[in-house]
Amino acid sequence: MEQPRRITDSFPRRLRRRGPGRPPGRLKDKKDKKDKKDKDQDKVQAKVRDCSCSPSQPSPDPALLEMLRRFDLSWEYGPCSGITRLQRWERAQELGLSPPGPIRDALLEHRDNP
Repeated sequence: MEQPRRITDSFPRRLRRRGPGRPPGRLKDKKDKKDKKDKDQDKVQAKVRDCSCSPSQPSPDPALLEMLRRFDLSWEYGPCSGITRLQRWERAQELGLSPPGPIRDALLEHRDNP
């Protein structure tokens, strides 16, 4: 019985060439890894410093986030792609779908926090 062909059977195998002066099976020096790690940490710290969000803003209430998540996932208020939550709430109100009032209050209270 013949084994099924694989796509890799159609291509010739090639040996990987090693760089000059590098013995087989050895990767980079530990020093090179350490330097890379230091550079990565510097990048992360720079991103944290450049972050536009202010740390003084308190994190939203988990109950509020859950309420907003349920509003986002509920299809009874219409599609949510391409518009903001407030626009979706207002559209649902105009269509007589009676969206929850606390959602609108929360959206107006936290206008600057998407």
